[in-house]
Amino acid sequence: MISLGSTAPDFYARTNMGDIQFHEWLGSSWYLLFSHPEDYTPVCTTELGVVANLQEEFEKRDVKAIALSVDSLESHKGWIKDIEESMKTKINFPIIADEQAEVAQLYGMIHKDSSEKHTIRSVFVIGPEKDVKLMLTYPMAVGRNFDEILRVVDALQLCSKHLVVTPANWEQKGKVIIDPSLLEKEAEKAFPMGHDKVTSYLRYTNSPVD
Repeated sequence: MISLGSTAPDFYARTNMGDIQFHEWLGSSWYLLFSHPEDYTPVCTTELGVVANLQEEFEKRDVKAIALSVDSLESHKGWIKDIEESMKTKINFPIIADEQAEVAQLYGMIHKDSSEKHTIRSVFVIGPEKDVKLMLTYPMAVGRNFDEILRVVDALQLCSKHLVVTPANWEQKGKVIIDPSLLEKEAEKAFPMGHDKVTSYLRYTNSPVD
């Protein structure tokens, strides 16, 4: 079973941009793997269009996006034309054609109480060590907020480089919380710019990233 911190399973797949071996395709980047229930459906069309339009933001964060459904490669290629026309964009990331639902089963993307065949709206953010950093699950009727996913990626990348955690509703460049595992003297040394001590375990400091 996949869980936070576990290694994302490797797999071979066909996509609209050619065949891939997942771990090899990923390299040392971060990646966003997200499933959509079905091609030629309205919510999915808006989601893939939004991800395409956010490509520059993903590239800034060294994040590779890759989508998946259990539809065929031919279906993907035909549907992409609709997405690009209706969403005024260009699909610039692979879409996996998982007709036998092998990847979907591997990643637990099919919830039988929702559908026996179609994937729900799963989101996996994977780090450069190929470990699972984030897992989100949306129902079929609700489109995802990809600005929120970018926000979480920002937080994950910040926390991976600095001894901090992020508070509720944190946004980029906002105040962060000093890792509670640090003793006070260690915190003073690690954050010479100072910090606001609310309690012994809640200590705010400025973001270490300008």
